[in-house]
Amino acid sequence: MPNPVMELMARDKQQLIAHIPHSVRIGMTVVDVKRGECWIKVPYSEALVGNTETGIVHGGVITTLLDQCGGSSVILSLDDLVSIATLDLRIDYMKPATPGLDIIGYSHCYKMTKNVAFTRGIAYHTSPEEPIANAVGSFMLSANRAQPALRNAFTT
Repeated sequence: MPNPVMELMARDKQQLIAHIPHSVRIGMTVVDVKRGECWIKVPYSEALVGNTETGIVHGGVITTLLDQCGGSSVILSLDDLVSIATLDLRIDYMKPATPGLDIIGYSHCYKMTKNVAFTRGIAYHTSPEEPIANAVGSFMLSANRAQPALRNAFTT
């Protein structure tokens, strides 16, 4: 049976984040997707720096990236679109991001129940073996009665 979410990703994987203004504003781009997994990049920008003396990207940018990756990996695990909401996101920061380097976020959805999905993620520059931060998250499925914004991509 064809999976409509993965079919959309085959046509335009940027639709995964195009409906989220904050993600678009900070320059996120979807690098790759698989069923239940995604890689998203935030390019280095001085506009995202939290400390102008060091040039280090603000930790909130990394939080946003890992939250977006977690939610996206949940969407990529679904057979049909439902709205989701972050229930819990725990992030362990392991080192500051290196000034001037892009940041890659990766997440996979490793467990799904009727109402909650669980994810693991990582932020890094060039290798996941040298993480900037690790994350675990839980996301509510069918969080409200609204149609998911991504659903609009199916009708265009």
